[in-house]
Amino acid sequence: MTTVHEATYDLLRSLGLTTVFGNPGSTEEPFLKNFPADFSYVLALQEASAVAMADGYSQASGRPVHVNLHTAPGTGNGMGSLVTAWHNKTPMIVSAGQQTRTMTLFEPMLTNVRPTQLPEPYVKWSHEPLRAQDIPEAFMRAYATAVQAPAGPVYLSLPLDDWDEPATGTAAVRQVSTRVAPDPEVLARFVEILAQSRNPMLVIGSGIDRSGGWAEAVALAERVRAPVWQPPFADRIGFPQDHPQFQGLLPPAIGPLAEKLAGHDTVLVIGAPVFRYYPYVPGSQGYLPAGTRLLHITDDPSEAARAPVGDSLVGDVTLACAALAAQLPATDRPTPPARPGTSTAESGLPLSPEALFGALADEWPAGGIVVPESPSNLSVLHRRLTITRPGSYFKMSSGGLGFGLPAAVGIALAQRDTGQQRPVIGVIGDGSFQYSPQALWTAAQQRLRVVFVVPVNQEYGVLKAFAELENAPGVPGLELPGIDIPGIARGYGCTAHQVETVDEFRAAFRTALDTDGPTVLAVPITRDVAPLL
Repeated sequence: MTTVHEATYDLLRSLGLTTVFGNPGSTEEPFLKNFPADFSYVLALQEASAVAMADGYSQASGRPVHVNLHTAPGTGNGMGSLVTAWHNKTPMIVSAGQQTRTMTLFEPMLTNVRPTQLPEPYVKWSHEPLRAQDIPEAFMRAYATAVQAPAGPVYLSLPLDDWDEPATGTAAVRQVSTRVAPDPEVLARFVEILAQSRNPMLVIGSGIDRSGGWAEAVALAERVRAPVWQPPFADRIGFPQDHPQFQGLLPPAIGPLAEKLAGHDTVLVIGAPVFRYYPYVPGSQGYLPAGTRLLHITDDPSEAARAPVGDSLVGDVTLACAALAAQLPATDRPTPPARPGTSTAESGLPLSPEALFGALADEWPAGGIVVPESPSNLSVLHRRLTITRPGSYFKMSSGGLGFGLPAAVGIALAQRDTGQQRPVIGVIGDGSFQYSPQALWTAAQQRLRVVFVVPVNQEYGVLKAFAELENAPGVPGLELPGIDIPGIARGYGCTAHQVETVDEFRAAFRTALDTDGPTVLAVPITRDVAPLL
């Protein structure tokens, strides 16, 4: 007799979901019993870290991922990271234990009272099977739902007494297409508009990196000969930043962003929302300058629906780029001038963010991957560090802290498991570091080569910048004195140092890249509050 437990593991094996991230609880142990030798369990010390690790692993490997959480409390712990996975469009199956079916009527300890509602609205589908025998098929549906565009997390609540029940058979493994071609009529209209445009502009976002479309995006940009900008709050980078047509990052507020669009009669946004704004800074002309038309290509219907301006085309963004480049006529429009370079940063003590990130850029390893979560200094990091290769930049897109450190661990694990072996560097502010330091233990136990650079300004610098913009003096809780970052890291089993000068940082960073296991480098920096815009 085949049990539900055996049938489910057979299906997971067939789908390639043999790595499980989690933190085990009593309601999950019947699922995890007799854990197969060909599966891997990645233990995190807290559920938020488990979800963020899985998020990073999925994005870096290009594969869907499975996370196992502990009924309602564990799901609650993981919700912040689940929100980020939703915004990151990560194909993730989250399974959670549920109390015994025979007792759920009376809501005993650890009952997930409304299991399908708890993770909403940050999952594409949420389900608790009515019968034990439905569990394998529920996993198959969850997989199919998670991987279809727009990809995202799904949730299964699974009673703990279901696993030994007899299965009715094996779940059928189905192939599900994940790419939808754009409407050819709308695409032809976009071609006509771009061909007639006097001064177009391209905004290329995270969707291009997710769909593997860097080459297609470059071909389109070179065909149009338009300047290329990165959208606000991009969680991935979809265009080489050393390309002569790349101009930089758009600001995340209505007025300042509209000013950047001025003079362009057509703006084409590909693989990004229109637009992600915060803070609220209105402009005199609204969302677009007078005389500017906006076109939008996305694989996410809801992203198209909520755009405040512009005409949207829903479909795979890489296919759309390739079709546009093939159909657009040649143009004699001059190539836009390259953006100006950055100046040399001074290196007094404590180091400025410019000096620290300038040194980091100088020492950047070939094929390096950066995971940034230092909000007050992110604009400086972008000025100094140039991303030139796909799959090299992973950031949370939710606005919630705690993703970067565990995501870097998951990405480093994916580099090892896929054989790519690209270096992974997390740039994690000292405030962000405190949200999920438990992930360092997993990195140490897995002997992952990952380097964490921690700019230490002993404050929530980005909140001080918001306080200035919002005219909110006297906000409490923005100072962070007395945190021993190297001590915390060593406690979890990492190599850790505090470095003060550029030369000390360079030497320690080079050594860290060749260290077998994780290294944390804490670097005191100036406390100057950079403006938000």
